[in-house]
Amino acid sequence: MRRLGLILGVVAVGLAIGGYVFFNGERKVPVRYRSAMVERGSVVSVVTATGTINPVVSVQVGTQVSGMIKSLHADFNSVVKAGDIVATIDPEPFKARRNQAASNLEMAKANVARARTEQAQRKRELDRAKSLVAQQFVSQNDVDVAITNAQGADAQVNVAMAQVKQAEAALNAADLDLKYATIRSPVNGIVVARNIEVGQTVAASFATPNLFLIALDLTKMQVDTNVSESDIGGITEGKDATFTVDAYPGVPFAGTIRQVRLAPINVQNVVTYNVVVGVDNKDLRLKPGMTANVSIVVAQRDNVLKVPNAALRFMPPKSDQGESRRAEGRPAKREGSGRAIPAGNGGPPARLIWKQGENGELASVAVQTGISDGSSTEIVSDAVAESDQVIVGVEQPHGAKKGGDLPPGFGSSGGQRRSRDRGI
Repeated sequence: MRRLGLILGVVAVGLAIGGYVFFNGERKVPVRYRSAMVERGSVVSVVTATGTINPVVSVQVGTQVSGMIKSLHADFNSVVKAGDIVATIDPEPFKARRNQAASNLEMAKANVARARTEQAQRKRELDRAKSLVAQQFVSQNDVDVAITNAQGADAQVNVAMAQVKQAEAALNAADLDLKYATIRSPVNGIVVARNIEVGQTVAASFATPNLFLIALDLTKMQVDTNVSESDIGGITEGKDATFTVDAYPGVPFAGTIRQVRLAPINVQNVVTYNVVVGVDNKDLRLKPGMTANVSIVVAQRDNVLKVPNAALRFMPPKSDQGESRRAEGRPAKREGSGRAIPAGNGGPPARLIWKQGENGELASVAVQTGISDGSSTEIVSDAVAESDQVIVGVEQPHGAKKGGDLPPGFGSSGGQRRSRDRGI
């Protein structure tokens, strides 16, 4: 009897626990979806890039001779004109070389005069020998020697004249070196950089040293930006662009794309292209070297249907998606809404968005999309109409742990943020 009573007691306790769990246990909470309305408005596709503000034309001023800087006549921000003296190199060594070259020229000219005198003497001897050989006062050998001496005198005159030309060339080179000791500005502009000091020795033996950097016109500037290869397709010359600089927060500057350079820039297997944006700088607020945050309008659509990008990223839970597919007579298969579906008419690929029927079941709708501005996407098909409600997410139950409370790398919020950063 004691054993029977123990067994009945255990069975009663088990039934009590099972009944409590059955009637008071945790039940599945129905899924509630967040929806958004299909609206009509404008969609602007913008490409952003970072660039540097530079003068349109800048000239590096160097020197063609080596020596010590004797004086400076231009400094930072100096306004110079073409031909103005900006610096001078000590001219004394060049003056000495010029004087030596002038002396060599005078000596060469004197050698020409002496050679001509010798030439005249040899010619007279030849004429005398020719007249005497006819009277048989001299032999034919004496005539031949006179002819040889006359020809040698003529050659000596030619050598002396060549030495004169060589001396003249050396004098011209010395004059040029003396002239190059005075460094002048080649253009009208503003001195942006000065890289020398008085007393510094510059050497122009192997490469021309960079002494000054002169900007031709700071009222016309350009922004050199690097645009990735995925965004370069919609950028053409003549498109409008806006940019901001840190020096003037919140102040937009307008520009126009002046050039899309074809040379690729490959940095760590990332290919970009240099896009040059021209901008007016009449007030000289923009300085060379400033960092610009550029926004280029690639495409714009007005008065079009648009849906939030979250609707294109939304993917229903597996159970609800299977039920919706069974309700439509299709096999349950998990299909991501972000995957492109080829269009049957050869047009752009379709994307899936989801709507909720009156009975709460989900129904997928294939739509063709256009441009995107990062938050909304243009709908170019007639699958949805204005004011339709589309699902953009799942509401979190009260007290449920959100994805932001999970450790990094867990939950779906991080993936959604990464997708949002990529556009869709």
